Amino acid sequence: MEQVNNRFRAALETGEFLLTAELGPPKGTDVSAFVEKGKTLSQRFHGLNVTDNQSSVMRLSSLAGSVHLREAGVTPIMQMTCRDRNRLAIQSDLLGAWSFGIENLLVLTGDHPRFGDHPSAKAVYDLDSVQLLDTVRRLNEGFDLAGKQLKGKTDFVVGAAASPVARPLEPELLKFDKKVEAGAVFFQTQAVFAPESLESFMAHARTRPVKIIAGVLVLKSARMIEFINANVPGLDVPPDIEAAIRKAADPVREGIRVAGRIVSEIRELVDGVHIMAIGNEECSLDVLEEAGI
Repeated sequence: MEQVNNRFRAALETGEFLLTAELGPPKGTDVSAFVEKGKTLSQRFHGLNVTDNQSSVMRLSSLAGSVHLREAGVTPIMQMTCRDRNRLAIQSDLLGAWSFGIENLLVLTGDHPRFGDHPSAKAVYDLDSVQLLDTVRRLNEGFDLAGKQLKGKTDFVVGAAASPVARPLEPELLKFDKKVEAGAVFFQTQAVFAPESLESFMAHARTRPVKIIAGVLVLKSARMIEFINANVPGLDVPPDIEAAIRKAADPVREGIRVAGRIVSEIRELVDGVHIMAIGNEECSLDVLEEAGI
């Protein structure tokens, strides 16, 4: 397959301020809007995360979505969860992704199926996220998990997730260290809402040779905030932000303004930002404009 410039890898290696955004594949086979959104976002972002059945809702696969973006000249970051595949399928899909020119990975545990649209689906979790990172490292070295040599190895740029707002923080830092030791070179974090929520985590992270890309969530309604506060463990929208969204004449615009302010406030602390504008991905560009990036 024709080589496409990996803007994310290049920015990672040169030390640019990293800009990534989330892009969910369609629930169906029509990828036209998905690809067009990808082309639009790629004008400003180094890479786009292609989600893997996000929130356990069945969609087009992250692998297929990543291939479609790459064919359109967009740099994908393929997400892979531990939820849906055993170690055979995981390794097979990773080799398949590399054969299609997919170079960037974000590995995740994955939400349990009971939270999604197929609640009776069986969760696999044959590997955990640290073991999945180690699997990628072995494939990069030219071997599978059984120790068998590959005919053609991979060279993935691999990252993982972290939660700076976890309380207590110590268990999160221990897992962070394990992920670094297993091969993660970048981390995208759970949504943060203020610089002070990052300080303790970043003090520890700066002792490691990895890049930290802070997650910034674009809130679009009071209902969205209520859902987050009730259903997302460890993530609470601050009361002042909730109040601003509730009283705004245009909650979507206010959510963009708030996200832009957060980006501006945390920019000097981290190596990049990951914009999550769920269901309204084009807003990610407005957040960068609001932040003066």
